[in-house]
Amino acid sequence: MKPAHRAIDTRIVIHHSSVKKNVTITLDDDVARWARIRAAELNTSVSRLVGEMLREKMLDSKKYDQAQREYLSQKPLKIRKRGARYPRCEELYGR
Repeated sequence: MKPAHRAIDTRIVIHHSSVKKNVTITLDDDVARWARIRAAELNTSVSRLVGEMLREKMLDSKKYDQAQREYLSQKPLKIRKRGARYPRCEELYGR
């Protein structure tokens, strides 16, 4: 008896394992209504919508903090020599 021919599944499946936390939030009626509508427009759940919005805020905050650290780590720019007058706005900004 011949062995049965079996098809090989060539689909790639990627599994991401991550720990997620459940939280309970309280929303005003208007906010909850907006969130349900917005989630439906994006074909997602309110939970995922809120999670993505919070992630965006977190990443924006991290980027801002990094940019601030980089800016504040620079040495001050001297705009005048000792004893000289400060430059006028027109001189600085080419107005």
